[in-house]
Amino acid sequence: MADCVWKKRPKMVWWCLVTVLVGISVPFAGGLYIEGEVETFDNWIFLARFCFLSDIGRLRFEVEYPKSFATQNLILYYDEPDQWPAVYPTESVELKTCLQKESVLQPENHQVINLTTAYVWSGCIVTKLDNEERIRFYGDTEKYDCRAGRSFTSRRERWWYVALDNCNSTRGMFLKYKMTFTNGDDYWTRHFSADQFGILQTDIVFLILFGLMFLVSLYTANGLHCRQLLHTTYKMFMTCIVFYMIAMILFIIYYADYASDGTPLNNVKMAALAFMAIGDGVFLLMLILMGKGYTITRGRISHSGSVKIAVLMCIYTMLYAALFVYQIAVFDPGEVLYLYESPAGFALIGIRGICWLWFMYAIFFTLKHYPEKNLFYVPFFLFYTAWFVSTPIMILIATYVFPKWWREKVMNVIELLIAFTAQLAFLIITRPSAANKNFPYHVRTSQIGVVNDPYGGPANNVDGFAHHGYGNNVMEGEGQLPNFTEMFAVTAASNRPVANGYMVNNNASGNKAPPSGDPVYPPTLPTSPPPAPIHQGPYPGPEMGNQQLTQPPLSMLSYPPNGSEPNNHANSNSSNSSFIKNNGFMDPH
Repeated sequence: MADCVWKKRPKMVWWCLVTVLVGISVPFAGGLYIEGEVETFDNWIFLARFCFLSDIGRLRFEVEYPKSFATQNLILYYDEPDQWPAVYPTESVELKTCLQKESVLQPENHQVINLTTAYVWSGCIVTKLDNEERIRFYGDTEKYDCRAGRSFTSRRERWWYVALDNCNSTRGMFLKYKMTFTNGDDYWTRHFSADQFGILQTDIVFLILFGLMFLVSLYTANGLHCRQLLHTTYKMFMTCIVFYMIAMILFIIYYADYASDGTPLNNVKMAALAFMAIGDGVFLLMLILMGKGYTITRGRISHSGSVKIAVLMCIYTMLYAALFVYQIAVFDPGEVLYLYESPAGFALIGIRGICWLWFMYAIFFTLKHYPEKNLFYVPFFLFYTAWFVSTPIMILIATYVFPKWWREKVMNVIELLIAFTAQLAFLIITRPSAANKNFPYHVRTSQIGVVNDPYGGPANNVDGFAHHGYGNNVMEGEGQLPNFTEMFAVTAASNRPVANGYMVNNNASGNKAPPSGDPVYPPTLPTSPPPAPIHQGPYPGPEMGNQQLTQPPLSMLSYPPNGSEPNNHANSNSSNSSFIKNNGFMDPH
């Protein structure tokens, strides 16, 4: 086989997309190190939350406020039903007033930190206000400056919530604060909430796995390219891997920086989520297209089908965008919420269900017209039906079943494992090996543009390829070269009439039906003269008069290499004739 050179054709649109997504900067709730200022007319307000490990979890705080706002308290709630869920969110709970919210606290748990000098464990001292603060708080000259910490002990990982209150205040509250939440001193745990343990290590492992799979897919794509079988659907699969690799790189950058100083790079994390969502969308589109037979049993999708797919993917994209917008604008930082716990998330689950039904419908009708493709489509249907169903099921389980103190780290592993397994399965079933009986492709990329036939039949029709078992036939005898002396051999047993120099099928109705037998190729070798025009019936040929032709001309017969008489049956079933029949369509027109 001639050497084949792999050519990369970078698309500028992808680089533009990367630049735009990475450049998006949006706020993201939460964080290990928080700093801010509270100025409100309310007398109870939520500040932060963190999931602590037992014994090694610690909170350090630095706060200050004018003495006229005293007495303010830091309140610590935990995640038992009679604690935080009983007091928050205020709109949907019975305990709405400040005193009612304090009533659930247990003094023996030291859940109240009094931010005055009266409580020694608060670390408060009285200092003078600077000139700017005196102007801002007219009449105040002193302030409380408190610096202390608190350790947490519990039976398991537990979410703790920090609130600020002053139930006796008539002028609201004011507080400048800095808070640091830690779990031990190890690099992999110190700045992470307990529900995030292991996410950084998991992302590193899956980046390596996706990278190895991409290298294998490049090798496979090179083999397909050399055989002219590198179709659009396989390129979409490789694009999906690239998006996941970019997402993993961005996640690792986010969590590695977070592990260093506890300050989140919010725009990087949102860009990573966007790339992962795009990768899922590309993979979903590829499955629907292959279900409809695109690049397997047909070379194009009908106009109506293209419109439906475009509408579906637009809806899918808008729902994902709405999911991110809803997370940013509506999600309450005082609640531990999963990404899909929103109307957009449940709508996204619904649209995946619709995609699954369409996927099954498309495969059913593809197999109805091409039953010989069942060795590919049956495992394809079974495996990716499981893929369609598994994601919504895991989302529902994570939302309503998994404990909130380990949900994020477990779902990170499950989501990546589902995506990696789905892509690995596709890589396996599309490997170009003669032993792969599930290989889907049999029409070469160079043929799709020229398979249209004036007869419009199924043998050479871009809307419906010729019936063909499996494309792994094109890998068999890969190292053999065709015998050009037998390239134009035809069988003498054919009783098809001839017209315009080409063999065609009998067609009693007069319609132009396409050839249903072996493809017939025009004699185009430059080394041999073209055969004389062949005529049948009453119309004379240039040198044959009205003579009826009963045998094909010698120029179209196959000659044995020893120079003996031509034999039109000798090589009709030769392996070289099979090579041409299986690997090419040529349009004589």
